[in-house]
Amino acid sequence: MDPASKLSVDAFKNDQVPHIIVRQEICLQCDLKPCLRICPAGLYSISEETREILLEYTGCLECGSCRVVCPHGALEWYYPRGGFGVQYRYG
Repeated sequence: MDPASKLSVDAFKNDQVPHIIVRQEICLQCDLKPCLRICPAGLYSISEETREILLEYTGCLECGSCRVVCPHGALEWYYPRGGFGVQYRYG
């Protein structure tokens, strides 16, 4: 089974409270924006209008890559509250 197929069987129980908070005032100063490229789920994008980082946290795989790669500490990252988040079903 290829990796994309494995991810497609995962389940997400989404919380109304985001477990990742983007501090835009810091991100706007960042030229590299590595979070746009590191996320394996592709959840980060940039607003063409405001140049702010957009995040769709509901598909988060909880790997923490974004937090580690951010050179300025602009992301507040926590595991989702108990009972919420990703449920891996294969491998």
